Amino acid sequence: MCKFKRSISEATLYTRSDNEGGLIIVSIYVDDIVYTGNSERMLTEFKREMMQRYEMSNLGLLHHFLGMGILQTDQGVFIHQSKYAKSLLVKFGLEDCKPVSIPLPTGERLKKVDGSDLANEGLYRKIVGSLLYLTATRLDLMYAASLLSRFMTSPTKKHMGIARKVLRYVQGTLNHGIEYVKDKSTILIGFCDADWASSEDDSRSTSGYAFSFGSGAFSWASVKQNTVALSTAEAEYVSAVEVTTQAIWLRFVLDDFGEMQTEATPLFCDNMSAISMAKNPVFHQRTRDINRRYHFIREALQEGVIDMKFCRSEEQLADIFTKALPKDRFNYLRMKLGVKPVSSLGEDVEN
Repeated sequence: MCKFKRSISEATLYTRSDNEGGLIIVSIYVDDIVYTGNSERMLTEFKREMMQRYEMSNLGLLHHFLGMGILQTDQGVFIHQSKYAKSLLVKFGLEDCKPVSIPLPTGERLKKVDGSDLANEGLYRKIVGSLLYLTATRLDLMYAASLLSRFMTSPTKKHMGIARKVLRYVQGTLNHGIEYVKDKSTILIGFCDADWASSEDDSRSTSGYAFSFGSGAFSWASVKQNTVALSTAEAEYVSAVEVTTQAIWLRFVLDDFGEMQTEATPLFCDNMSAISMAKNPVFHQRTRDINRRYHFIREALQEGVIDMKFCRSEEQLADIFTKALPKDRFNYLRMKLGVKPVSSLGEDVEN
């Protein structure tokens, strides 16, 4: 397509460069195209080529895409889903509900059978599915939505009550989104964490990670691990492996952008035992029970792809993806990951 190179790591991504250092990046989703670059000439040529080849409209500067709002300022870019969030409250009859300050009660751990009656499964699935879509820009909802998604079959009234509480949190944070600040470093950094044996049903642990360039996070996850970890160190080790796979993929995509990561990607973990296990090439007593497929992290370390670093638990940003936190801790991590109200930018979003 117009002499573009298709990314082998991300099927919707195309890039084109010239001999003068110019670069244009194009992302395609069905019949929507978003493009950016560092050369006005290349951008103008691309727009002309596309309008000559295809019947399309030029909507100008990006303001909305796939349900997300994009606000571009002199300081950077702010993305949000305020309009979608408001529609959810109306859809589920909570547009006038009283907001709460955190999405989950501190330390909340749900289980399949909790003694309460069964809830409306269809309604529950709609609420949780909507919350999962909202996590495209609202990483502060990621753990809550991921936890609730474990009970899509035969949810109870307690599960439904927690889901509605999360919507009440959305009510109080309608105009929140993520800010990406200009002129930050282009060095990829990651954080990974785990909450050992957090599942009340099968004792599996929860992993969480986040990546950024020192500004707002742009890649994050909260997932239940596939195996039962026998210790906190093992749970953290498995989490480190999961974040390593994501780091490798992100490095490939960044290379397509012309942002090759020449140094090892630092991955911050708050468990020294897990770091030692990753850096030790010998299968010692503590790692005999771990599935061998997880040990590829050692190759990534030896090849200089990643670098496991220790951080204090207080500075572990991925903590927000593994458990329900107290208000002050939750708000601190939310802010550090770039989630903030649009009013903090001195701007407003469209209703």
